[in-house]
Amino acid sequence: MNKKANTALFILGATLINMIMIFLLFFILILLAGLLFPEPGQSTAQIIFLVIFITSIAGSFFIYNQLIKWLTKKIDMEKYFHPIFRPRKKK
Repeated sequence: MNKKANTALFILGATLINMIMIFLLFFILILLAGLLFPEPGQSTAQIIFLVIFITSIAGSFFIYNQLIKWLTKKIDMEKYFHPIFRPRKKK
């Protein structure tokens, strides 16, 4: 495979992993909230749900960034992947 195909597959795989992490964090936090707040009121439940949703997105972003930093230390990304963003040419 060439670098462009590797890059496309990496982006697709990383997106899938990120979505799975969001789902898992969301599910775990919902279970934890269910144990901590067995019978919340409607407005409290809405606030808890919103906090859990935002926390799962932020948490998966943090974990994803840490995984990418670790991966770039282990693997020479330029050797296997095409650069996604190129520097702008100066006029």
